[in-house]
Amino acid sequence: MKAVRFHEFGGPEVLRYEDVEQPTPGAGQVRIRVAATSFNGVEANIRAGYMQGPIPVELPHTPGIDVSGTVDALGEGVDDVAVGDAVIGFLPMTGTGAAAEYVIAPAEILTGAPKNIPLADAAALPLVGLTAWQALFEHGRLSAGQRVLINGAGGAVGGYAVQLAKEARAHVIATASPRSAEQVKNAGADEVIDHTSTDVAAAVTETVDLVLNLAPVTPEQLAALVTLIRDGGTLVNTTVWMPAPSDEQRGVRGINLFVRSDADQLADLAARVSTGELHVEVAHRVALADLPALHAQAGAGELAGKTVVLAPTA
Repeated sequence: MKAVRFHEFGGPEVLRYEDVEQPTPGAGQVRIRVAATSFNGVEANIRAGYMQGPIPVELPHTPGIDVSGTVDALGEGVDDVAVGDAVIGFLPMTGTGAAAEYVIAPAEILTGAPKNIPLADAAALPLVGLTAWQALFEHGRLSAGQRVLINGAGGAVGGYAVQLAKEARAHVIATASPRSAEQVKNAGADEVIDHTSTDVAAAVTETVDLVLNLAPVTPEQLAALVTLIRDGGTLVNTTVWMPAPSDEQRGVRGINLFVRSDADQLADLAARVSTGELHVEVAHRVALADLPALHAQAGAGELAGKTVVLAPTA
């Protein structure tokens, strides 16, 4: 089968489109005929060798944390999915990824794909959807009537976070650049702040219950967001290279989010997509052979929105 792998850490040029042996599922595993994976920024950091501490991978490594596809073979003891099922999942980050024609996945991480969008597009959902869900509800404990500031709402996680927070009947304040402001507003934000021309801390005039930081801000900018949070509130930060600040005197918690695979949460998200409550945005679709060019584009800061990477069709 065809796959993209890197045999050494480095720039996008280390990614090779090559022939590898088709894998066989072990106990508790399934083999998936991949429809698509998607590009996530963390994968560029893994490829570059920056994540060997928190996410150690063995070389050669196949990237692709998200997967959508069709179950093709079952390992021993698997009875909750069947051959032919259309599934999605967030694969183990240290394992072999889905930038290939086939991938092995633990059966317990998979859930049924949304019914009303193309199977390939469903690869855009798992990692970013789970990040938004866990940030808002598991860590942020967001509930109806509360106020949330989503800093950096123009990205893929931000789009889901705005939709989910609005669906939870929260008041959503979002920061976005002029390029993505309309998209963020359409996702349901009550207020949109242009962070390229406005000081966010000065623009938020009433305290919020939760700040979700998705933007690569400076430590000083992140600390300023804490001042916007009411006593007892929460800041959830996804930029893991920078610790989340807190204010113990006021009971403001700072939480660093490390997203994890959760099939039940993903099933809930997929169900919301199927009913039309949650919209999956796909900005670009590229062929698997073009993954090195996609990494180069992302590294140059030229990649806007979510990109799905299509496996070759037989």
